Amino acid sequence: MAPKDRERVEGRAAAPETPTPELSISLEKVCFVIAKARELDVKVAPEELDDASDEDMMQRILEDYADDPTFEELRSFLVEQNDDELKELLALTWLGRGDFTIDEWASGLTRVRDVRQYHTADYLLGTPLLADFLEEGLAQFGLSCEEFELGRA
Repeated sequence: MAPKDRERVEGRAAAPETPTPELSISLEKVCFVIAKARELDVKVAPEELDDASDEDMMQRILEDYADDPTFEELRSFLVEQNDDELKELLALTWLGRGDFTIDEWASGLTRVRDVRQYHTADYLLGTPLLADFLEEGLAQFGLSCEEFELGRA
């Protein structure tokens, strides 16, 4: 007996398999945002340093200043993305945060409004755990940044 016939006899219909949607933004771009967001996550409040030793200079890299070059680099990168890429980054963040499921991806994308009017780049930059949410969103697509990690590319 064929599997479909067996399912009908047993009173169950096979659930149609929903294909995983595809991202139009490149994985490399999402992974860049994740890497830069991780760099920002480790920043700490600045301390007054006594001298300009090498150790003090290294510590300054981890300190959070208003004119932080990492923040500016990520902000510039986000602002340079086209509207569709920004929409996907935001929807991917929401997906990773659990606001909707991968099966609801299309409707999740439609929830994203005009990305320029609503300052999406600034919204993303102000999202705590941005890197974690983006990674979780990618995982739901079956993707990861493993190939872009240091020493792997």
